[in-house]
Amino acid sequence: MAIDLTALSPKELDTLIAEAKRRKTILKKRKPIASIRKRIVDFATAEGYTIQELFGPGATVGRATAKAAKKTARKTTAGRKVPPKYRNPANPAETWTGRGKHPRWLAAQLAKGKKLEDFLIKKK
Repeated sequence: MAIDLTALSPKELDTLIAEAKRRKTILKKRKPIASIRKRIVDFATAEGYTIQELFGPGATVGRATAKAAKKTARKTTAGRKVPPKYRNPANPAETWTGRGKHPRWLAAQLAKGKKLEDFLIKKK
């Protein structure tokens, strides 16, 4: 986070410094997150619960949380590049992956009675 200090007046700079010092003292007083996490897990275990029971099936303990989030974050194929499945025989540069709405060239051919399978790109 970058703050343009050149545009601030001396009064604004003093206010910013005071707020930063307050925030710094608050953060210094906090205990490390690992120790708090351990206390929560220990308390839940002592009471006969698991973290998954308390916070849901996706909840994990420790650094595995970030790794699990990365693995499960992308379950869809939206936004990924996929090879084309269909090609326009009249203009080989026009292709379609099979996702989304039919392109105009394909919709026109389908309206004339052709079948979608007629435009499949043959795999070698």
